[in-house]
Amino acid sequence: MENINNGLFGWMEQWGLAGESTQWIVRVGAVAGLLLLAFIIDRVCRKIVIPGIRRLTAKTESVWDDHLLSDDVLLDACRLIFPITVYVVIPLILQDYPAFMDFLLKMTLVYITIVSVKLVCTFISSLYAISNEHEKLKGHSLKGFYQMMKLVAVCIGAIIVISTLIGKSPVAILTGLGAGTAILMLVFQDTIRGLVAGIQLMANDMLRPGDWITVPKYGADGDVMEVTLTTVKVRNWDKTIVTVPPYALVNDSFQNWRGMFDIGGRRVKRSINIDMNTVRFCTPEEMEDYRKQPWMEGFEATGREEVNLYIFRHYLEHYLRNHPKVNQEMIMTVRQLQPTAQGMPVELYFFSADTAWLKYEHLQAEVFDHVLAMLHMFGLKVFQSPAGTDLQGLASQSDK
Repeated sequence: MENINNGLFGWMEQWGLAGESTQWIVRVGAVAGLLLLAFIIDRVCRKIVIPGIRRLTAKTESVWDDHLLSDDVLLDACRLIFPITVYVVIPLILQDYPAFMDFLLKMTLVYITIVSVKLVCTFISSLYAISNEHEKLKGHSLKGFYQMMKLVAVCIGAIIVISTLIGKSPVAILTGLGAGTAILMLVFQDTIRGLVAGIQLMANDMLRPGDWITVPKYGADGDVMEVTLTTVKVRNWDKTIVTVPPYALVNDSFQNWRGMFDIGGRRVKRSINIDMNTVRFCTPEEMEDYRKQPWMEGFEATGREEVNLYIFRHYLEHYLRNHPKVNQEMIMTVRQLQPTAQGMPVELYFFSADTAWLKYEHLQAEVFDHVLAMLHMFGLKVFQSPAGTDLQGLASQSDK
């Protein structure tokens, strides 16, 4: 720059323009030229370089370059060209005014720091987008981790800005912050606890976006939308959204239904109460009719008179084993529970082959519709408490 100034001074002296004002004219002209050059470079980058890079990344099969060299990243990088040029030019034009020059240098450096932090945050967002599309990482809750990286970048940028404005070393500011650690931990306690909890959830693979979880304490029962530093967003089945602190999922218990979907079966555990007065031994004629049925295959006789409820349980097991919507690779049984005042509970325990909620409910209804319809074939009845119409019928019969 000094050589340029000397050349300009010599040229102006030849034309009789030498004088005290010449220095200002030369400085202003040189600065204007540099600023114009910076502006041209910025325009070239925005209008030519960025579209060219976009076309190149679109031709590659890899995805990571589309994110790391996205328009947002490149535009933030272009925003650094002009302020860096200004930072270099200011000492050339204002060297005779040190106080004003220092002020402008500080403001320019603050702007460069802010734009640099924005560039780093945009780059981190690109890394998050890449991880979401990666086969091994897209199922993990990494958003909180990337948010923490952004928070660290912002904190570092804030320290640099403050040190620039007050004219002290960033190390001195960090030393001063050490005395206020307790206050900082109090202010950022949710963020710190959320970060630690997020790391635990990710390391132990306890939670992923898309998982169905149930947290009764917070009224959450639905799919996980996203996991951030301070909240876990859950969309309930009634379409309401509940936010749960990440540390609450680590400190308290919650139910994750992911295993049900991974294993490919949804449990059905429902019972029907049989009127114990209808439980009896089968007659020889009934047994003869039963033995003609295909569902009696594999029937293990007790060696004496058979009970109709035993025959009925065998029929239900055969029915479930041959049902196309029941998962045949998982446990399946029909069992009796402890008799109660409401009858003898007979429980059907099996797994559906489809984990979708509507199909699961349809299968349950289909199975128990069939159970209720087949009870009379075995001389059994369902127990149910007397209704008002039953009592009225008894009262009318007694009057007669």
